[in-house]
Amino acid sequence: MYPVLHETGFASQPEGTSREDGLRLRDAWIASVVRCAPPGDKPTPQEIRNCGAHLTAELGQLSRLRVTVCLGKIAFDGYLSYLNSQGIIERKSAYRFAHGALYQLPNGIHLLCSYHPSLRNTNTGRLDRVMFTRIFVQARELAGLT
Repeated sequence: MYPVLHETGFASQPEGTSREDGLRLRDAWIASVVRCAPPGDKPTPQEIRNCGAHLTAELGQLSRLRVTVCLGKIAFDGYLSYLNSQGIIERKSAYRFAHGALYQLPNGIHLLCSYHPSLRNTNTGRLDRVMFTRIFVQARELAGLT
């Protein structure tokens, strides 16, 4: 993921090896709907609910947010739950996950979807570097950072 973030101007370098390695995000923030690594990388609905307060607190601090990129269906569903709980959207069913799906939310934020950059998706070719790069080029354009 970081090589693509670097290539598209969102990261200061293409790799991160430690907290002190100099990697810095630019005009980007990475959040997660789940704060743990559940067995099989499949969080339960209860685990997602348990972490919801953390996501709400993080997103509440992002006062200049213009674009949200959801990496995978779990992130997408979690973000929609957040939007619904905040009264930003009325129904989650009005939104469907697909790689490259783009929505203009009622609060003006753009919601952009990508397959998760997991080994399961990259090793099978479901997501390749070109597809992933296009998402972040589009995010940069939508945020007015071009």
